[in-house]
Amino acid sequence: MKSDFLIALTQLAAERNLPREMVINAIEAGLASAYRKDSVGAGQNVTVRLNPGTGEVQAFAIMDVVSKVEDDRKEITTARAKKIDPTVVLGGTVEIEITAQSGGRIAAQTAKQVVMQRLREAERNLVFEEYSERADEIVTATIHRIEPRQIVVDLGRAEGILTEREQVATERYRPGQRLKVYLAEVRRSVKGPEIVVSRSHKNLIRRLFEMEVPEISNGIVEIKAIAREAGSRSKIAVWARQEGVDPVGSCVGLRGIRIQNIVNELQGEKIDVVPWSSDLATFIGNSLSPSQPLRVDLDETDGVATVIVPDKQLSLAIGWEGQNARLAAKLTNWKVDIKNSTEAEMERLGRPVPESIEEVIEEAVSATIEDSQTIVAEGEPEVVAEQALVAEVVEEEAMETLKPADVIESADEEASTEQEEQPSVLSVEEELAVLSLESEATPIEDDSTEGVPMTDEIWEVPQLVSTAGVSQIRFAEDIMVPRAGGDRGGRKGRRRGGDTDTAKARKAAARRNRKDTPGDKA
Repeated sequence: MKSDFLIALTQLAAERNLPREMVINAIEAGLASAYRKDSVGAGQNVTVRLNPGTGEVQAFAIMDVVSKVEDDRKEITTARAKKIDPTVVLGGTVEIEITAQSGGRIAAQTAKQVVMQRLREAERNLVFEEYSERADEIVTATIHRIEPRQIVVDLGRAEGILTEREQVATERYRPGQRLKVYLAEVRRSVKGPEIVVSRSHKNLIRRLFEMEVPEISNGIVEIKAIAREAGSRSKIAVWARQEGVDPVGSCVGLRGIRIQNIVNELQGEKIDVVPWSSDLATFIGNSLSPSQPLRVDLDETDGVATVIVPDKQLSLAIGWEGQNARLAAKLTNWKVDIKNSTEAEMERLGRPVPESIEEVIEEAVSATIEDSQTIVAEGEPEVVAEQALVAEVVEEEAMETLKPADVIESADEEASTEQEEQPSVLSVEEELAVLSLESEATPIEDDSTEGVPMTDEIWEVPQLVSTAGVSQIRFAEDIMVPRAGGDRGGRKGRRRGGDTDTAKARKAAARRNRKDTPGDKA
């Protein structure tokens, strides 16, 4: 029995992850409750002592020492009490050992329930004490299940709750996913200790920097302030307690490896590390990084800081939907009013600040549309008549413009026709010179144009047609024998069929004349 009891006791303590003494106390409380249910100890204040070494169980009834006994199950006289314990006094208590008997089924069931309840309470107390000491720290959790309004995570010995408020909207969670969470709160409840974890708390960034940056954990670099919009962007102000240490460079790390690990843990959240300064104006200017303010004016009465930035950096200082300005205000605990240099100069000179270009253009366009609609509504018939008159004048001017061009073109055609029809009156030498100049100046005609077939007829001397009468006038076209090319019609055809053949014939005749001339032979 001794060995079996010790084995069961050790196994129960290991399963519940509880100390052995705490398990023994729970068993003693269960046995005491069972004895109270028994007829022997009914109505008595019974306590039980368990010897873990031997496995023996001793039951004692606690009696109150009184001068006159009214309930003999709970009270005892002073004389009887002194026989048991000589040191006892009136008004004290004394323990009287009672016979431990085997209880029935009801007593055993009661003992079991009490033991289990005491073990659960002990376990809850241990969990509460453990995680209360670890509050404001980072722990690694595994997502156990996803519920409609919360996520239950497994912390090891306990379960934590990740509420909607503590979640990050841009993050996606799935069962079995491991992630680092911040222990935001540990509180008691009816069901046991309730551990609230967070992924959106700003101290999560603080603890991550302490884990990744040794200078922060050693106290060389101190985190002065943190402003965070979870899932989007965060700003952290750091200060070096030791001279010669770059606080920003220490947090960023070589090639940004330190801060990149933190960004990866936060699933891509952007982090701006800015230097902290005791000068409030300098600190506010640094908080608006990456913009570079020109100056900072402080109004300590209203707690407003007016920051002047270059015109091109106004949108950069304000940030996307004012995010950069909001984070700067949270980081410095000051209201931040950002103005560009032009606006600040206008206010200094007392001039009205010009509106944006888009607003000015929009107002100008709307005013123009209203004016045009008003004009059309007041004199619409006159406008229509005026438009018709203008159209007629334009048509007349167009016709007058076209007429001189048509006259010039027709005149050019008539002149070219007359030149083509005019017979040549030049001598043979002059015609040869003209032909050589024309051959050099005239560009090569398109191959697609149909040319005159080259035959041996061009080397023959043109023969005169027999005339019926000498006195009758003949033209060159009547005298020359028509060739194969003929007149192909049109200006180009006449030039190629008539003038070209005549010129080639004259050239051939001139060559024969040079051969027959005695001077050439010599």
